[in-house]
Amino acid sequence: MTRSGRLGVGIIGAGRVGPVIGAALAGAGHAVTGITAGSDPDRVDAVLPGVPVLAADEVVRRSELVVIAVPHAELPALVAGLSEIGAWQVGQLVLHTDPAYGIDVLSPAAARGAIPLAVHPAVAFTGTSIDLRQLRESYAAVTAPAAVLPIAQALAVELGCEPIVVSEEARAAYGEAVATATEFSAALLRQSSELLVAAGVDEPGRFLSALVHSTVDRALQGLETA
Repeated sequence: MTRSGRLGVGIIGAGRVGPVIGAALAGAGHAVTGITAGSDPDRVDAVLPGVPVLAADEVVRRSELVVIAVPHAELPALVAGLSEIGAWQVGQLVLHTDPAYGIDVLSPAAARGAIPLAVHPAVAFTGTSIDLRQLRESYAAVTAPAAVLPIAQALAVELGCEPIVVSEEARAAYGEAVATATEFSAALLRQSSELLVAAGVDEPGRFLSALVHSTVDRALQGLETA
């Protein structure tokens, strides 16, 4: 960390999440040092223009904060593999964005002296700059060792989110809740959209967006008064 508190941030994972997280942190004053290659370089460049595309170990070498945003199944092997080649550095912050894992998955990095953080923004990412606005209206599940929990919370705030602390033991349940809500909502919206098209409704997406927002608001009001 620099004297000003700004960090050199490296991004491992160039899907929908990683570039947006990098852009949000850059907007908070941090410097993005590099990002790994992805399948859609034009989209990544639109979100993070001019950021070097580097191998994962080089991203780690250049960065004070490493953000890992890769698919759930790939995270353990990635962290362990970088540990085996001695990539992790003492005092380096390592943050992953997976909802179902806590910090235990980062144990290989922590064994090398890195500081493990788990921060999951509760956003349905599109991989575009639209997500930056969504982050400012969202929550982030934060898991970290007690001594560095304020750092994880501060990073969530810098993303634009309100941090919610989730314990290591509760992380799997949290991940299941997120997956259930996401999959259930997507299935229902697809079915509803098809029915609206059959009914002759133009732009079913806009229709459903307004309906869902009003329905969710009413449901939340009911939970608060229950």
